[in-house]
Amino acid sequence: MANFTPASALIGGALIGISATLLLWLNGRIAGVSGIMHGALRERGSWRWLFLAGLAAGAGAWMWLAPPAFAPRTGYSLLVLLAGVLVGFGTALGGGCTSGHGVCGISRLSARSLAATLTFLLTGMISVFAVRHLFGVAS
Repeated sequence: MANFTPASALIGGALIGISATLLLWLNGRIAGVSGIMHGALRERGSWRWLFLAGLAAGAGAWMWLAPPAFAPRTGYSLLVLLAGVLVGFGTALGGGCTSGHGVCGISRLSARSLAATLTFLLTGMISVFAVRHLFGVAS
């Protein structure tokens, strides 16, 4: 949050909204990144690989165009990395991810997506509080 600016948040949110809208209009698909990744692992030669390549290319372009704006974090413990992998299994179990529910589902006024997004947010806040304040792990 040290580098937060309203302009960058607005531009980033607009770009996410535009790309999710284009995927829905042009391909008839919801932009749920975990579902796209899961489908890409099952299918070869799919549009999903192009979508994922675009995500990686966009991140790479940002790092190239504005290197001081982004410094990758290092030094994660194996436990934290394992927790990140388990998130992928949780998205399949929960029937979607934050991008699918939070961006696309809420914009379609889906009650299920609103409930899922609130659950994601509350679980994340509780987890951060527990890790930092109850277990004393620094970020």
